[in-house]
Amino acid sequence: MSPTISSFIRTVPDYPKPGILFRDVTGLLEDPRGLRMAVDLIVHRYIDRSIDIVAGIEARGFIFGTAVAYELGVGFVPLRKAGKLPGEVIGIDYELEYGSDRMEMHADAVPEGADVLLIDDLIATGGTAEAGIELIERAGGLVHEACFVIDLPDLGGAGRLRSRGCDVFALCEFPGH
Repeated sequence: MSPTISSFIRTVPDYPKPGILFRDVTGLLEDPRGLRMAVDLIVHRYIDRSIDIVAGIEARGFIFGTAVAYELGVGFVPLRKAGKLPGEVIGIDYELEYGSDRMEMHADAVPEGADVLLIDDLIATGGTAEAGIELIERAGGLVHEACFVIDLPDLGGAGRLRSRGCDVFALCEFPGH
């Protein structure tokens, strides 16, 4: 029997704080079969679609996003934490479960009307992904779909993105938080 994406993902209880079940993708990244499977499944979904750019959310979205962009033959745009990019940037402040953060990208990274695939490793509450979508749209891009390796459906993030009109795809999902 061949492995599934979820079989490469380790659950770490009580990390980073008590009561949290952390879904760790490093096992997927460390295993060449798992990494190839994840990238191939994502690429297969988008190979015949008109994607102009892949945007990845820091940090694990960079890992999957660059591999997918390479395979699709398109460029990659990093969505970074504040202060990490040189030159002119545009940014957006957004709320986290406990506080706030800021995401930035180069001001000229997404051409007007570009069809963008947004990628990250996991969607939980959807706040970070929603900020990424808003940032891409502010630059004039159109988010084709938001793609994740893992969805935690009980936390509602995918539904949050869908309610704002963004299609969502995930390779696997885990119940709980």
